Amino acid sequence: MKNRLKVLRAERDWSQADLASRLAVSRQSVNAIETGKYDPSLPLAFKIADLFEMPIEEIFLRD
Repeated sequence: MKNRLKVLRAERDWSQADLASRLAVSRQSVNAIETGKYDPSLPLAFKIADLFEMPIEEIFLRD
């Protein structure tokens, strides 16, 4: 699944570690989600959407 996580993170000048801390996951998890190697669980996707104050559909895109 494609996503805009890297762009959204960069717009806020957050490192992967910063985002990981805010989501209570590892930096490696953030990297894996950003690169499309891992799709987040639904609860984590909602947490990401809440953090960025956006609907899930605007962050995670269908291939």
